[in-house]
Parts: sequence; structure tokens; C-alpha cells
Amino acid sequence: MNSFDLSFSYPRGPSFLFPDIDLRAKEVLLILGHSGVGKTTLLHILAGLRKPTSGTVNINGTNLIELSGSKADNFRGKNIGIIHQQSVFIRSINVLQNLLLAQTLVEISADESAALKLLSDLKIGHRASALPKELSVGERQRASIARALITQPKIVLADEPTSALDDENCERVANLLEETVLGSGASLIIVTHDHRLKNRFANRIEL
Repeated sequence: MNSFDLSFSYPRGPSFLFPDIDLRAKEVLLILGHSGVGKTTLLHILAGLRKPTSGTVNINGTNLIELSGSKADNFRGKNIGIIHQQSVFIRSINVLQNLLLAQTLVEISADESAALKLLSDLKIGHRASALPKELSVGERQRASIARALITQPKIVLADEPTSALDDENCERVANLLEETVLGSGASLIIVTHDHRLKNRFANRIEL
């Protein structure tokens, strides 16, 4: 992924000019900043959820900014995995079904064996048939990572994955994200205000 000359202006609100990003496969980028500096806005632009005022976001030669409607949704679903700060699942279906649905929504054939293997790799294979509300906080985090990876994206965006955790679990989740995402061949961008991660990742941008 790379992005150049990105800017965004809110009507009657703040304007942001973002630094350029150049991220290769199996690399990690930490985007660090306090509240109000545009972290969430940048995340939404990189995910194709918001159009910038100017600039480009390229993933494997495709300018995400030029896509719209169903083309943007389909491209995002196949190429970008998003790990939200608060886990978002369909509550009426189990963990495995949530993963399979993520595949079918982007026109990928549901692959139960691949989904079960991914859950097993993340040490929650035994929770495949559990409803989201039955998972512990740690299990929900792992299920969120699994759902982000099930479509084999080129890049994974993690929104504040450690900010609500104590020091021990902060380190554990950072390790899990790095090992699992990079092990899948994807790149990883972590967007956070959690300064405990500052010295962990040499490749970082401070907004």
C-alpha cells in the first residue's frame, strides 16, 4: 500500500494534511497520535470508507479513491481487513458463521476448513460454534483478527487494538497481531494513541 498527498477537510470542521505512506508486504506501520489529530479519519480513508479531499491510496496498483459503490465495497472486502476497536459481529450467528459470511459477502466461496484452521491457529478453534456474546474479551479479539484475515487481505488495519488493555495484555495482543497478520503475508497498520507501542515498532508515523 502507498498513499500520497492525502488531505481531508470537514465542512465547518478541522482540516488534516497526512504524511505519505509506503508500506510493503509483511511490514508493520504504527500511526500514533492523540485524540483530534485525525487518526480515525486517516484510517477511514485508508479503508476506503471515506473519500479524501485530495490524494491517492494505492493497493496493488489500484487507486482505492477512484472506486465507488459496489466496486469499492468488493475491493475493500477482498483486499482490506479491518479490526475495529469494539468487536462487531452479527450476534445471532456463531463465530464460524460470521467468518463464512465475511467470505460470501465479497463473492469468495465459503471455505469452512480454512475458517476452522484460522480459528485453531488463533487458539479459539474450540469456540467456533459459540455466539459472539459467549466469548471472553480475549476470545473476541482473536475472533476479530480471524474475521479480518479470512478473505486473505493484502493489508490489515487495526483500530486502537490495545488502548483498553493492561500492560501484559497489551504486549500479548501486539505480538498476536504481528505474528498472525504478517504470517498470513499481509501488511499491518496499527492506528492508536497508545504510547506503550511507540518503542516496539521502528516504522511509525506520529500525527
